[in-house]
Amino acid sequence: MNHVIKLLNEQYRNLHLIWKLSLYNIKSEYSNHYLGLFWNILQPLMQAAIYYMIFGLGLRGATAPDAEIPFIIYLISGLFPWLFISQAINIGSNSIYAQLGLVTKMRFPSSVLLSISFTNSLINLFFMTVIIGLISLFNQYSNPIYFLGLVYFLVASFALIFAITLVMSTLIILVRDFRNVLQNFIRMGFFLTPIFWQAGERGGLLQMVSDLNPFAYLVQTFRNALIYGDGFLYGDGIDHLYFWSITVFLLMIGSYLHMKFRYKLIDYL
Repeated sequence: MNHVIKLLNEQYRNLHLIWKLSLYNIKSEYSNHYLGLFWNILQPLMQAAIYYMIFGLGLRGATAPDAEIPFIIYLISGLFPWLFISQAINIGSNSIYAQLGLVTKMRFPSSVLLSISFTNSLINLFFMTVIIGLISLFNQYSNPIYFLGLVYFLVASFALIFAITLVMSTLIILVRDFRNVLQNFIRMGFFLTPIFWQAGERGGLLQMVSDLNPFAYLVQTFRNALIYGDGFLYGDGIDHLYFWSITVFLLMIGSYLHMKFRYKLIDYL
């Protein structure tokens, strides 16, 4: 647990650095694009349009799991947080490997790279959240007071994503095969998370696996705050206990691995 506290304190001490480097990364990424930062909005919307044509018009006939909410609204309220989660995990898990020269040549806190990746993805999510929020307000899907549930979503997302990237960023350097494992893990997570289908409408093994999926908890928390408004938090006490047990366990494992190998990673190249 000492490793966890030390790494979280490291993020707090470097908040200014994390924010500055995140803004720099986003500006540099789109510096040679005519549309610039507008791609933060356009690209997710294009992905949503593709999934809507496949899962909405194609497979479901544009019917929503909830008759009161159009399928496209249900889709984007699950797809946008998933894109944020998957992007943060994918980039964060490869961030130390990509910047290994920087980490090994100077006393740069390598764990900060994970938070920078998270912040980059969070900035992209911000624009999408504003769009869904405005749609929700216009159609009165959720009481605006429940939008405060997004604060909990951010805290829970950071905890789980930081934990996973701590584990994977080390394992990817130690064993290259974990890069392929990560890609398949993210791909599988997309279909096992209730993005285009509703939790509870599937039975058997799929539903059981979905219930054990911590990403489903995050997506439903986001969706509950903006669309359903069934309270400040999604789920019951068991759901919260399960999610945070998994998260704390991964944080402890990831912190141990990170602290053990953070100054030895160059030896594994």
